[in-house]
Amino acid sequence: MMKNEQIKASEVQLFGIDGEERGIVETKEALRIARELGVDLVCLSFASSPPPCQLVRHADFKAKADKEKAKNRKQEKGAKVKEIRLSAFIEDHDYDTKKRQAERILTSGDIVQLVVRLEKKESQEAKQIIEQLVRDLAHFGRQEKGIQVSGKQVMAVMKPLD
Repeated sequence: MMKNEQIKASEVQLFGIDGEERGIVETKEALRIARELGVDLVCLSFASSPPPCQLVRHADFKAKADKEKAKNRKQEKGAKVKEIRLSAFIEDHDYDTKKRQAERILTSGDIVQLVVRLEKKESQEAKQIIEQLVRDLAHFGRQEKGIQVSGKQVMAVMKPLD
């Protein structure tokens, strides 16, 4: 993002601190207004002519730039797969705790792998718990595949909503 004297256009479409439109003004005039208010003039896009620019407080600009960098870095890395283990005969309070943990992971943009370890012939109970958890988490993520039942575990993978 270009700001203040880095903007080379002769005139800009100016927006105020609160987003109100101030019209098309010369860049020198926009810089003068920014200096008077003690804020920065930030170019929002280079594609249009005149380029839209906004008056932004320095702290707001810095926080927005840092947030954008972190978002781009996370997209480059990709989502992590985080596993949550449950038992087939889980108590209600423990179930709620695991559900909140899964919600937090999904809202942060990571993938959740729900696993119930089997000890005896409890595959039906384990499958029911996974199905219930997938239903409860439906507004945070979507199930990637069906529920997989293997010899020693029942598993489901959920991806966050886009």
